[in-house]
Amino acid sequence: MMRKCVIPAAIVLVAIFGAFTLMATSPELEPTSPEPVATTVRVLTVQPQAVRLTVHSQGTVAPNTESELVSEVSGRVVWKSPALVNGGSFAKGDELLRIEDQDYRSTVERARAGLARAEAEHQHSQFEFQRLESLEARQLASRSALENAQRAFKIAEATLQDATAGLEQAARDLERTRLTAPFEGLVRRQAVDIGQFIARGAAVATLYASAEAEVRLPIADRQLAFLNVPMGSLGELPAGQQPEVTLSAEYAGQALTWHGHIVRTEAAIDTASRMVHAVARVSNEAQPTPLSVGLFVNAEIQGLLAEGIVRLPRTALRDGNQVLIVDAEDLLPSRTGVALRLYQDEVFIQGGLAAGDRVCISPLQTVVDGMTVTPLVEPAGAQSGTTLEG
Repeated sequence: MMRKCVIPAAIVLVAIFGAFTLMATSPELEPTSPEPVATTVRVLTVQPQAVRLTVHSQGTVAPNTESELVSEVSGRVVWKSPALVNGGSFAKGDELLRIEDQDYRSTVERARAGLARAEAEHQHSQFEFQRLESLEARQLASRSALENAQRAFKIAEATLQDATAGLEQAARDLERTRLTAPFEGLVRRQAVDIGQFIARGAAVATLYASAEAEVRLPIADRQLAFLNVPMGSLGELPAGQQPEVTLSAEYAGQALTWHGHIVRTEAAIDTASRMVHAVARVSNEAQPTPLSVGLFVNAEIQGLLAEGIVRLPRTALRDGNQVLIVDAEDLLPSRTGVALRLYQDEVFIQGGLAAGDRVCISPLQTVVDGMTVTPLVEPAGAQSGTTLEG
């Protein structure tokens, strides 16, 4: 009976003693806070620079001079120049069309005969007037006879003037039976052929000059601030204030470029698009390849030279035109700059940044002013380029 009570009690005492021993010899845990891990960000060391601003646009080439070739006389077409076809080329003064001139030659001969008759009448009436004037001075002729001779002389003088004008008109009409080119250019459309009768004022063809071409370029009004275009300019810009423009296009598998100038801006603003149209003019004589009418081209217009511009990826710009600067202690304060322009994936900052500043270009969701970061410096080439586009 005693063994049954003593043994279990001893086991319990040994267990209690072991538990107390373990508790007494166990190590004490001290609370610790984890070390914060600095966020790794990409930074770009900036260097303000002068940037030539440019504006991009597109447009279709149109002729600088285009006119309808109109017949000033009526008649049947008897000859047409081989150049008077769609796309035909001609030089200034080239004969393009002939109208049957037999009737006009007859009119010239009748006018010449009428002029000869009027000259004879004029000479006779002048002689009679002078003779009667001499007789009247010696009182050998009446005053009424002298007045009749004077009236006949004035009528003959007017008839002579009318005959002279008639001959000149007939000669001009005869000359107009030959239609010549008013300038060097191309034929856009021809509307007559040999044997066709045309009336006075009928359009023969549509011609346009090939020496110069123009392109209407739509530009947003806010982009005009980047161009050297005087405010309120009327008509063509002065030669020294015409921005340079480079036109480019692909034609027949070749990349072609042309150089010209912005010569004027149109007075009206497009009410639908709110665009201002600038007109670029290109002289084909100074180009290796003439600029073809109807070609769709891209335009790069040279603008002002802006000083102190920093070029950054768009991800560097935060709300309120702020950028994040990594200082010498790798802290992240923010700084406000002036976003001059946004274009595609880039932003151009003017003011607020100094040479050597390290700008954070990583997109951060949460930013605490003064937080510690680990900067990863981007190569200097990430800020290359000197052209602002738009």
